[in-house]
Amino acid sequence: MSLSENVDIEKSSAAEQAPPAPRRSRKVTAAAAANGHAGAGSADVSGSTLPGEYQPPAYEYRGKSAFAECWALLRPLWRSAFRGRIGLLAAGIIVLLVGNMIGQIKLNEWHGAFFDALEQQNLGVFGNQLLIFLGIVGALLALVVGQTWMQEMLKVRLRQWMTHHLLDEWLVAGRAYRLGLAGQIGVNPDQRIEEDTRKLTELSTTLGVGLLQAGMLLVTFISILWVLSDDVVFTYEGTSFSIPGYMVWCALLYAFIGSFLTWRVGVPLINLNAERYAREADLRFALVRVSESAESIALFGGEPDERRQLEGNLDRVILSMRQLSGKLARLTWITSGYGWIAIVVPIVVAAPGYFSGGLTLGGLMMVVGAFNQVQASLRWFVDHFPPIADWRATLQRVSAFKAAVAKLEEIDDSIESIHVTRGSEEMLGFEDVSVLLSDGRVVIAEATVEIRRGERVLIVGESGAGKSTLFRAVAGLWKWGSGTIRLPGTDKMMFMPQRPYLPLGTLRAAISYPESPDNFTTEQMEDVLKRVGLADFVEALDVQARLDKSLSLGQQQLIGFARLLLHEPSWVFLDEATSALDEVSQRRVMSIFDDELSDASVLSIGHRPGLEAFHTRTLHLVRTPDGAMLHQKHPQAPQEESVEWRSAILKELPDFIWRRSEPAG
Repeated sequence: MSLSENVDIEKSSAAEQAPPAPRRSRKVTAAAAANGHAGAGSADVSGSTLPGEYQPPAYEYRGKSAFAECWALLRPLWRSAFRGRIGLLAAGIIVLLVGNMIGQIKLNEWHGAFFDALEQQNLGVFGNQLLIFLGIVGALLALVVGQTWMQEMLKVRLRQWMTHHLLDEWLVAGRAYRLGLAGQIGVNPDQRIEEDTRKLTELSTTLGVGLLQAGMLLVTFISILWVLSDDVVFTYEGTSFSIPGYMVWCALLYAFIGSFLTWRVGVPLINLNAERYAREADLRFALVRVSESAESIALFGGEPDERRQLEGNLDRVILSMRQLSGKLARLTWITSGYGWIAIVVPIVVAAPGYFSGGLTLGGLMMVVGAFNQVQASLRWFVDHFPPIADWRATLQRVSAFKAAVAKLEEIDDSIESIHVTRGSEEMLGFEDVSVLLSDGRVVIAEATVEIRRGERVLIVGESGAGKSTLFRAVAGLWKWGSGTIRLPGTDKMMFMPQRPYLPLGTLRAAISYPESPDNFTTEQMEDVLKRVGLADFVEALDVQARLDKSLSLGQQQLIGFARLLLHEPSWVFLDEATSALDEVSQRRVMSIFDDELSDASVLSIGHRPGLEAFHTRTLHLVRTPDGAMLHQKHPQAPQEESVEWRSAILKELPDFIWRRSEPAG
């Protein structure tokens, strides 16, 4: 590694010095983007962050038409493995709808014959018509049951596909982490993937099938109604005449008036529904946060304060619901009034034909039946506007989430970013790396920092100096800055944050994460637990538990080191990974790098005294009024002390614990 003894790390606040010019003309600096100059994809965060805090450029979703959003969501379906099953269900529903349409035509014809039999008081024909009615109704019932089953299965398959698709888009190489930094659009991904997706697929299926059925019935019965309109004869001053398509025009006019009034009164429901879902998500997040932090809240006696916070979230939900209720009540005046009046409208408009003698009672019932079918198809929009508004709101939320995930690369590309590449397996290198931190820029200026295979380097410094952000930059999570980080060519790298991630499930699954527990033997699991000082947990390998709740932070860190031993990486990155351990436990786990992982390279970040003894070199980040200084120095503990603590560890641990486990298979 070539590095001057004192490398100035020039930094200044945004108020004192403008950010450096971008390296490529098509990009802007991250600092400029944070101040709202990164173009349309950036959010103006001026005044919305903590003092000196860096806010990555956010993504603001600009709404599109419902058709464009539907197409963007459905387009990946054609390449999906679920395409065949969803296509078969959709085709089956169409076939059943055609059968239902034929049944409705037969039922309308039956109405005419049945009421004519009543008018003629013909008992034999009346009985035959009842038998015909039972046959038609039986067929329609079978069709409706089959349609209901297929429709429900289509909801299931659509939700299964869409959830898988969103998870595939979301859980990709740090995307979930970066989405959380993309502004308001990245909050509450759990609700968008679970609740919003469920509502969207269910409403899309219900409304889609209903609209298709209404369209098919409209096309069929509007032609029937046009023909039947010839029987509605008007008499004026002794002259009889009929109006071509008279009943059709009446149905269209009535439907247009109802639809127009519904749209004018109900359109605010779309934004109100979206606002309500956002507030519901905030309340649910706040409740989960209280549940997850119950111990800390109890220790501080913070229940009253948390109650105030939750009541504030609840009040916002209630306000949204009250506004929504008022708009729904206004809309009900239109929809319910439209429905009640529709009972008599067809009889009233067809009455001239009946009273003139051109229509029999059966003929009148056929005209009314056809009118009602046309009217039911045309009033579909009126009857379903509340769920349509709900569907539109969920469509927008899911589309915004999908668009934000897809735009992350463009967001990152709008600013100067750190270039991460794969180089030699024997070296980790930093070339003119600048990392934009919460308080300015940390620059390894005009120097090439190299960490070679087998070295152990410790980075120390004040809190907030940027050590952990540099850790994220090496992991590829924090891209904002400049320069090049050359990672070793091997994939056997492991990053250990201060709080290890422990998945839901058993201790066995936690130690083997992210690999399957089946890849390791029980003996290997037991050995690594004993090696890190968790011998008492050997019998609990397969116990289901919330490990992140039931274990102390120190025990969780020991599990992290057990995981490290099991996976045997070539490069290890530690970020305060021993902060909660006592001195003996710290010595025990750090001795791993003298024995089992003696060939591994280690880059550590830590504050605890005594850590330098476990490393071959130390980089010290020191703040000064003029900037930060990076010092290189050797471990301060004398060699005799290092030998002494290693001897102590050897005495503390049984010999069998030092046995190196062989990998499974």
